[in-house]
Amino acid sequence: MYPSKLKVLVYGATGVQAGPVVHQLLGRGHEAFVLTRDAAKAVALQAAGATIIVGDPAEAAVCQHASRGMDAVSLLVPLGAAEPLRLARQAVDAARAAGVQLLVWNTSGYIPAAPTGNPVYDLRLDLRAYLQASGLPHITLIPTVYAENLLGPWTAPGVAAHQELAYPVPAGQAIDWLPAADLGALTVAALERPQLAGQTFVVGGAEALTGPALAEAFSAGLNRPISYRAMPPREFYGILAPMMGPGLAEAVTRSYELLWAGQDHFTQFQANMPAVLRELPVTLTPLREWAAQHAAAFSPTVSTESLR
Repeated sequence: MYPSKLKVLVYGATGVQAGPVVHQLLGRGHEAFVLTRDAAKAVALQAAGATIIVGDPAEAAVCQHASRGMDAVSLLVPLGAAEPLRLARQAVDAARAAGVQLLVWNTSGYIPAAPTGNPVYDLRLDLRAYLQASGLPHITLIPTVYAENLLGPWTAPGVAAHQELAYPVPAGQAIDWLPAADLGALTVAALERPQLAGQTFVVGGAEALTGPALAEAFSAGLNRPISYRAMPPREFYGILAPMMGPGLAEAVTRSYELLWAGQDHFTQFQANMPAVLRELPVTLTPLREWAAQHAAAFSPTVSTESLR
């Protein structure tokens, strides 16, 4: 019997993508358990009511210990993790051994139909195959593009200093920008619905916006005129590489270069959200509201260095 009050182990909870899952779980009366190497990074989550489990998720025994007694697991593998596929497989194995009834996997992005040579994509392909072979009941959520990407040093400083929103996609490309909080709500909705096991949902935001339309949403949310600039992917790489390292930055940048070259079969920027919301009923946040909520990050008084 799947309980109405869940005990959920959340991987990656100290990061931007999975942190909202914890808050959404707690807000709906569930118990959230956070596995982290560094308890100091989880102080705010603990204060909110989460239970903190200190240990290295790269160690199989740690994953096994953390999974015992859990009803469900929320799995996200950070791009920058060492040996991410091994970490993810350990999480799946531990959940299966512990008798976890449902795992919800946030892929962090597009899953290709076949290997591409790009490790960012191929990791997801390999993990999907491993999950399917495991027999563990699971739901897969494939997000479009996180709105929080716009808080990065490739975008936020330009909005703050020059009223210019730059991002490495052509101006005419429409994107369903997805706030992390909304994906957190969608994840919890999936965790509450074990009857959807075996299904995959491409999930996006409240609206599909081209570059100029995104700038209009920011203009309304920040109450000042903002313009859009399609940033060349190599300029994006120059900002990204010092943060991620050249290898991972190259893999991420390459996906944007394929888009610019018209090979957008490696991207998934839009979702059929009316159909998704019939199965996972949540309220989505318009980008105008999201920009207003994060106005401080785009304020002219915020230095570029503070946003790095």
